[in-house]
Amino acid sequence: MRAAHCGKRPPPDGGRTWASAGNHPYGSARGPAETPLRPVARAVRLIRMTSEISRINPDQLHPTPGCHHITVVEAGRTAFLAGQRPLDRCGALVGPGDLYAQIDQVAANAVLALAAVGAEPSRVVRSVIYVVIDDVTDLGAAWRRLTASVIGPAFTTASTLHGVARLGFPGQLIEVDLTAALPG
Repeated sequence: MRAAHCGKRPPPDGGRTWASAGNHPYGSARGPAETPLRPVARAVRLIRMTSEISRINPDQLHPTPGCHHITVVEAGRTAFLAGQRPLDRCGALVGPGDLYAQIDQVAANAVLALAAVGAEPSRVVRSVIYVVIDDVTDLGAAWRRLTASVIGPAFTTASTLHGVARLGFPGQLIEVDLTAALPG
């Protein structure tokens, strides 16, 4: 499958993206060049189950800023989303230096990724948020913007917010990891 081209004419390299050309900061998606991908035959029996999600704040623990200390998923399928980054469909960084613009892009990307597996933000059972900060107030601002966004319901679950020195792409200020319980 060729990567979608976001310009007016196809790129001279036949549709390879910046990341597929081996430039991704986390390394190649395929691994070493000498390791070709090959199909794997599997016999899988899927059992349909309904998922029940419970969110708990034990009285013995401190209050939270809107999230829950514990999320329990009784049964069902789970989706682990890769870190959602502030990149547009072409892989370009959105809003260099603008935390709010990057949060909005991350939220939009997360909604698309969740929809691709039939889930909504309310099905998220775990979130980990990484924010590049110079000042601790940036963490609070990021949390408020995320919880007010289209993926706000994702952050009522077990959530962790980290202030970090740097993320994988130059100029990237935020990344969000999500785990969702898929509907049965």
